[in-house]
Amino acid sequence: MKFEKFHLSEDLLRNLNDNGFFRTTDIQFKAIPSIMKGEDVLAIAQTGTGKTAAFAIPIINGIHSNKSSKRVLGIKCLVMVPTRELAQQIGEVFNRLSKHTKVKPFALFGGVEQDAQIKKLQDGIDILIATPGRMFDLISQGFIDISHIETLVLDEADHMLDLGFIDDIESIKRKMTRRHQTLFFSATISPEIKKLAFSQVRSSAIRIQISPEDPVSKNVSHFVMNVEMDDKRFFLAEYLKQNPEGKFIIFVRTRVRAERVAKAMERVDIKTLTIHGEKDQTDRAEVMKAFRSGDCKILIATDLSARGIDIPDVTHVINYDLPEKPENYVHRIGRTGRGFNKGIAVSFCSQEEKPLLAEIETLLTKKIEVIKVSKKDYQIIASQPESAIDASLQDLLDSEDTFKKSKRKKK
Repeated sequence: MKFEKFHLSEDLLRNLNDNGFFRTTDIQFKAIPSIMKGEDVLAIAQTGTGKTAAFAIPIINGIHSNKSSKRVLGIKCLVMVPTRELAQQIGEVFNRLSKHTKVKPFALFGGVEQDAQIKKLQDGIDILIATPGRMFDLISQGFIDISHIETLVLDEADHMLDLGFIDDIESIKRKMTRRHQTLFFSATISPEIKKLAFSQVRSSAIRIQISPEDPVSKNVSHFVMNVEMDDKRFFLAEYLKQNPEGKFIIFVRTRVRAERVAKAMERVDIKTLTIHGEKDQTDRAEVMKAFRSGDCKILIATDLSARGIDIPDVTHVINYDLPEKPENYVHRIGRTGRGFNKGIAVSFCSQEEKPLLAEIETLLTKKIEVIKVSKKDYQIIASQPESAIDASLQDLLDSEDTFKKSKRKKK
């Protein structure tokens, strides 16, 4: 469906066209009308399906259409997110889509000096995208007034609630004196979190769930490979060398492991970037800028970067370590295959990680396809010096793909 069917403002339609938004995705088609009507919405949809635009478009349109030529002060919409990177990313989407409108969005997060942020707030904004920590700091200092908010959005809602932000959310809602709309958006949600979510919306809330049978996007082909912990660096190095044009995110369990894997790749002349919670905000911003631009095409990350981050043209995700929370598997591999692009995700599973794999497969309600490696090929890859690994892991993947195609032809 074309966006013109929603009777959006001409200025917003121009922005949508300029940014390549020509037709709605499923979540946009289902969520935008309900949001425009002022209904509470709890939306669950796979990663990479356009959830941010699904709430940004009707919010921008509503504020723009209701504003007179004389500026009306006061924040009208608050978007709460769990991480700084996600706040920045959503802020960029709002800025692009509100370019020719009367709407002024602003992304607020910690890790940077607050003076410039305070000045921006004092100049007047309509939409605040914020992480809880810095937002509450500035509320307590009297620089943020949320009494005029008409729409509250929780993006990555399950993660917000799982992290224990429910008290913060309830505190914010108590300060919102006007009747308001609440929007929950996430890729996954557990029964426990669902109860918390429904406790924060009106009983008439609209529930939208896209592709509930499979939380993994159909654009992502995902596999698991049995690789012992001490051998993972050899398989990773080989795979990266066999895909020199690829753009990779490699997920590890801890910041220490992120730096260790980066050093292992450096020893075989593979340039990587790392991002994790121990880096200060300036370093994190520089890393993301270099990765987005393609200056470096391999990013090693902890789960800090798994949630909601939309980086253009990521071709591969490697789960160097399996995630301890099965939901994070969906969020991790959702960094590739976004929009209409295709992507590949490969998980290295050691013997001690088998229980984690079982939990992931329970969440997915199906087995993940295994890439089988013969003992001979495994020994060739794992026994070589880090500077001279000759076996082709890509050949193993290609042969697996050929095998699948041959099976389909026989049917």
